[in-house]
Order: sequence, then C-alpha cells, then structure tokens
Amino acid sequence: MVLAALVVIVLLVASVGYVELDRNIHTFSGKGISRHRPPPTVAGQNILLIGSDTRAGADSSLGGKGEKVGRSDTTLLVHVYQGGKRAVAVSIPRDSLVDIPRCALPDGKWSQPQHDVMFNGAFSVGQTASGNPACTVNTVEKLTGMRVDHTIVVDFKGFAAMTQIVGGVPVCMPNTVYQDDLDPNRTTRGKVVFHKGIQKVSGRRALDYVRLRHGVGDGSDIGRMRRQQAFLGSVVAKIRKEGITPTHILPLAKAATRYLTVDPGLGSARKLLEFVLSLRHMTESNVVFLTAPWRYDGPRVALVHPDVDRLWKALKNDQPLRPGTTGSRKKPTVGQRLAMVTDPVTVLDSGGPGAPRSAAARQAAQQAARLLRRAKVHVQVSTGGQRAAHTVVEYGPGQRAQALALATAFVAARTHATSRPGLRVVPGSRHGLHPLGSVAKGPVVKLPKSVTQDARSAATGPCKGISYGAGSTP
Repeated sequence: MVLAALVVIVLLVASVGYVELDRNIHTFSGKGISRHRPPPTVAGQNILLIGSDTRAGADSSLGGKGEKVGRSDTTLLVHVYQGGKRAVAVSIPRDSLVDIPRCALPDGKWSQPQHDVMFNGAFSVGQTASGNPACTVNTVEKLTGMRVDHTIVVDFKGFAAMTQIVGGVPVCMPNTVYQDDLDPNRTTRGKVVFHKGIQKVSGRRALDYVRLRHGVGDGSDIGRMRRQQAFLGSVVAKIRKEGITPTHILPLAKAATRYLTVDPGLGSARKLLEFVLSLRHMTESNVVFLTAPWRYDGPRVALVHPDVDRLWKALKNDQPLRPGTTGSRKKPTVGQRLAMVTDPVTVLDSGGPGAPRSAAARQAAQQAARLLRRAKVHVQVSTGGQRAAHTVVEYGPGQRAQALALATAFVAARTHATSRPGLRVVPGSRHGLHPLGSVAKGPVVKLPKSVTQDARSAATGPCKGISYGAGSTP
C-alpha cells in the first residue's frame, strides 16, 4: 500500500510544474492530532506511511466488496536518520493490541480512549471513507513515545498507478498460487494466479501480490508483511539501479501528488521536493525493513515488551540498526561515532569565569581540534565560552545525536542544548581525550534478536525470508 509514498520519497525531484502539482495534493486536517504529543524529534525524522484499505469510489473495483470505510491495510513507521543517508522502516502488525487515545470525530467531538484494541481500528475511528490519519498518528505516538514528523497515506488506486509508472516490480512467491486458493467456494483448482519464484508485477497484479494472504505460507498477516517489505525493498533497489530520466520525472510527480494524502507540513509541491532532496543519498543497503517484536495473543497479536520498547528507544536515539545484529555484540569505536558528526565543530579556547585565557586552555583546545581533525571532522578553533571542570559539548536544535557522538571523544564530557545552532566544544580544566580506536561510551541500546534477526535491507534478494511459517524461504 505504501509504494506511492516511497516513490515520492525517492523520485519527486522535479523543480517545475509547482502550480499544477499543488492543485493535485490532498492534505488531512491537523486539528485531529493530539495536543499531548511526545517532544519534537531531535535527531533524524519519523515518517508514518499508511496504506488505506477502502472500498469507496474508484477503489471499489480494486479492493472488492465490503464496507466503504477507510481502513489501514499496512502501516510502517520509518525513522530517517540524521543526514538522510539511512532509514529503518518498522511494520506495525494491523492486529496488534494497543491503546487508542482520544481522536477527533467528523462532528468535531472527540472519541473516548480505547484499551487493548486492534491497531488498525485507529484509522477507522469516525467511520469515514477517507479514514482518520490523525488518529493513527495519535496512536503511534502513544505507542512509541516518538513524534511523527510527517504522514503519507495512499489508497488502492494510487498504489496500482504508481507501480505501472515505475515499469513493474520484481517479486518472489514461495509457492504457486491458484484461483481456488483465493476463493474457497470454487470447486475446481482454476488458473495460476502467481507462479512460484520471481516474476514482475504492476498495477492490479502488484496490488494483489501485496494484499495476498491465503494460499501462500501459513496465510498469516505476518507473512504478508514480510512479502510487503520485500516488495518495497525491490522498489527502492530498482529505482536506485535505473536512476531517474527527465521523461519519468513529471509523470511520477503528477501521479504521486494526485494519489497521496499528506499532513499539512507536506502540503505543497515545494515542501515535498525539499523533503525528498534531503533523502537523495540513501542507498539500498542503508534502507532496512523489520517488524515490531510480536507474539500471538489468541486470534490477535501482542507486541512484546520490553523488546519493542528498546526498539523505539534506539530509534529515538538515532541508533543505526543492521539486519542480523543486536547492536550489542560489538560496540562502536570513538572514531566510528565521530563519523556521525557531519556539521562543522567549533572548539572554544576559553578561561574560567572572569579569568583570562591560559596556556593550559589553549593547549587543551588545540589537542581537541587535532583529534577531531584526525577523525575527518571539520573543526575551527575560536575564543569564548566559560571553562568548567568537565568538557562541555553545546549543540543547537536538531543536533543532539551529533553532540552525543562528539562527546564520546572527551573524558566525562557533558552535553548542553541551546537555542543557538551549531556544535561547540569547551574543554574543561579536567580535560582528557579518548583515542579514536577505543570503545565509545555512549547511549547505545542493547537490542534483542527479536528486533533484528528477521530484518532485511532493500539490497536483500526478493526470494529471501518472504513468508512466515509453512512455505517460507530462509
């Protein structure tokens, strides 16, 4: 369901046609987003991608019969890391039992909180055909403790259209699927719907593939999510491999803006362009898909604590996650942590409060600058600041993750948030340096295997790990 959203993230790089594109963009009201939100994101940004499973309007021909109420078929919370070079997309099972907070209703009133109910019920609060994206935002923020910076919703028609524009997507099926696998009322096996192995799909067939649940694997929603993750990975890999030609740009931009519903913060072509350009350096291996740790709870799914809480904390800390690793076996070195520091750093040569600069202060500043330069950090030395006992790393808005990485280079360093942009190091009177090859002491969250053992990157082959249970491929 979220292909159009990912295509927008990777492909909407046109700088022409703003007026026409602006007319196509649909936004949902931000009035329904709770006033009691987690604090603003300090490192990276969080994007909520929602696939709308509605049978209303043009979607009825693709989605089949059913209630004309917007439902969330697929939901991923994507954390884009500081610098826009890597991302982790976390699938939240739609049957997960969660708490849904108060949400705005069509008549302007607010719903009552719901406890221990299915996650996808949040999108249906209010029972409208367009769904309730703001309620899903409220629910995800309550679940994760993380601020959702942007939200993108795509429906059936949009999904099918975007797959055709990109020229189809290679997918893999662990077993052959026939018509009677999809329709239990059939008395004959019927024709082959999907053959075993790799095939290219687009349009309606692409939609059928990502929605397919019965007749493959164990028929679970978890297995379907794994195939969806493989599908989205194939989309990213194909786009990166083929690149973007001028003839593709405008049709993609038009289709994306026509079929998406976005939050007010992305409600113009220019805002979408700026958002996309910030992510243009992302590679396949640095786009990771995983599922929030879960277990069966009767016919539903329960999220596993504290595993899932550690996952949210790691993402909140902007901590990189790799497929098949726990993040706890091999801790990063100081040099590796300093590689996260991409903004210029000013080392301040200062005296104590009311005291003149000293030879010791100058020497400490020069030593700090030399170490950072060896780590290829852009550094300048200046005067100012007030020297304390411990080294202080000051940072401005959105630079917390870099400040934490920078602090690992200095013995017992403190970090201090300011409203002034920039990274500044004030060496203390007890100044000391950690060698670049030493283990960095920082806020690294130890992640259990349940978080990363089944993770996949967009570079993973389409046939690997695509189904849960029977019929799966390891």
